[in-house]
Amino acid sequence: MECILITGGAGFIGSHSAERLLAAGQAVRVFDDFSSGRRANLPSHPQLEIVTGDIRDLAAVERSMAGCSRVLHLAAQVSVRASVEAPCDSASRNLTGFLNVLDAARRLGIGRLVYASSAAVYGQPRDLPLDEQSPVQPVSPYGLEKLINDQYAALFGSLYGLSCLGLRYFNVYGPRQDPHSPYAGVLSKFTDRLRQGQGLTVFGDGEQTRDFIYVKDVAEFNHRALFSEHSGVLNVATGHSRSLNSVITVLGSILGRAPEVTLAPRPEGDIVHSASRNDALTAALGTHDFVALEQGLRRLLEAGAS
Repeated sequence: MECILITGGAGFIGSHSAERLLAAGQAVRVFDDFSSGRRANLPSHPQLEIVTGDIRDLAAVERSMAGCSRVLHLAAQVSVRASVEAPCDSASRNLTGFLNVLDAARRLGIGRLVYASSAAVYGQPRDLPLDEQSPVQPVSPYGLEKLINDQYAALFGSLYGLSCLGLRYFNVYGPRQDPHSPYAGVLSKFTDRLRQGQGLTVFGDGEQTRDFIYVKDVAEFNHRALFSEHSGVLNVATGHSRSLNSVITVLGSILGRAPEVTLAPRPEGDIVHSASRNDALTAALGTHDFVALEQGLRRLLEAGAS
């Protein structure tokens, strides 16, 4: 049985990934500073170990990684807004922290490193759908940090032979995403307000589109990626985008009532449309039956508040 380290393993994507790996019979060690992750997100399991620490502390990262053979690196500052408001703090987590994980993996001879990249590297798309060869032009410090992560990972692969794969997540949603956090996605905010009988605020006309992917699907690809040999970067998306208006229609259908919607001005720099191909993803990691948006939203509504 291998030991797999998940940095940020008590968070939204991390906790679902831990569950997937434990279900596959792996031993899992979670390394988290609990600034946003929660112990309650993690199951009680004999093969789960929890270590508290900060990825900006190289010695702590090395201690957490000792004895592990593979690493899933998810710990990060993941708010675009926070990266704009406090770029130095964001960089300390997403650049220095990432480099600590890379260097510890190199020093300890880790066989495989999979890390969370982001669709934010693409910025305002020129052409849709996006693929891994689309131009990268980040419009936030967060997007730039993730692009630099991709470049560092590629460099460590060529310099030191470290096996790395970056997963460029699109719009991930599902249970355990705190709707009150600045990191929360629009679907967790929508479902939280609807559970409380409140209306929804849409910034713009509601015709903006996103590729929404259910968190269990992301956890499945994280698991596959850890045991693959594919390197570079892959877009993690369903390959199908939906408008916010269509999402609201689906939510109304599930609830049996049309939500009250208020329109507000679209924020400056907001990306209007996003869409991705996932041919490279399924070619590298295998085909997958994605959770349909309607089913995922129903699960999210039934899960209750995080």
